[in-house]
Amino acid sequence: MYINSIAHYLPKQVVTNKYYNDLNNLEDGWIESRTGIKERRKTAEGENTRTMAIDAVARCVPNLPYPIEEIDLIIGATYTPFDTIVTLAHGIQNRFEITNAKVITVTSACSSFANAMEIVEGYFAMNKCSKALIVASENNSAYNDESNIKSGHLWGDGAAAVFISKEKTSGSDLEILAIDTTGLGNVGKSIEAVTLQPRTGKTNMPYGKDVYIHATQYLVDAINRILDDNDFRIGDVDYLITHQANMRIIENVRKKLDIDPSKVLSNIDQLGNTGCASTPIVLSENIDKLKIGDLVCISVFGGGYSSGAILLKK
Repeated sequence: MYINSIAHYLPKQVVTNKYYNDLNNLEDGWIESRTGIKERRKTAEGENTRTMAIDAVARCVPNLPYPIEEIDLIIGATYTPFDTIVTLAHGIQNRFEITNAKVITVTSACSSFANAMEIVEGYFAMNKCSKALIVASENNSAYNDESNIKSGHLWGDGAAAVFISKEKTSGSDLEILAIDTTGLGNVGKSIEAVTLQPRTGKTNMPYGKDVYIHATQYLVDAINRILDDNDFRIGDVDYLITHQANMRIIENVRKKLDIDPSKVLSNIDQLGNTGCASTPIVLSENIDKLKIGDLVCISVFGGGYSSGAILLKK
């Protein structure tokens, strides 16, 4: 499996910590010291999960080594849908007039992108598809309760699109070496730690400490497992991308792995928590710095709970 093209979209509207200082009397330094977040992006009127994904896909097309019409699998990844019936993936199929494609949308909170990648792997292994498009998009602001002093300041909006082929298409392709995901619904306060119930329409995180503890543990476990299973060591990793939930979590993971800070790629200070779109956005932002032979490890953790890891090689 190979990544042929990747791009991301971020809304233009920037919300700084000062906004939450004025709203909830939370000091800028208090938010930054506990989360690493300085600002985040927010959709404007007329923007939503679908429109952001469309913009991300459109940015990929000029670099795509084949016509977009050849895509035979579209997977949407989101927990903040614009429409729960006309799903994210179906909206993409309609906008780009992609015929004869299998179309599904998945959600496992912030792990959804990794799960989508593993689903692509399965379809390719069954020879049912050969070219796939994953769109990860989160419009967190549409569901956020900004007045919630525990979590209202955490969320940001953004989307990423990733085109994947079964066979190599060009010398610039990024090889997908391995994908591994795990459901953790039986762990800790998984069912109540982070919730978004359609009847209330608001994201809630009453047990942030439980999220912190388990995210740190399972991000590390996922990284170590995928490296061990593929005969790599942490020293072989050139770049590490973890889910962008909290800078303290990212730093804790880094310390546990004993990996150099220069190898850890992050954007949480500028974008906040962009959900399942966070890791592909980071990858997209840094794709041009990758050199031939570089090994990239992505690790995710989602509410509910769930975890996963992906190994990529340039």
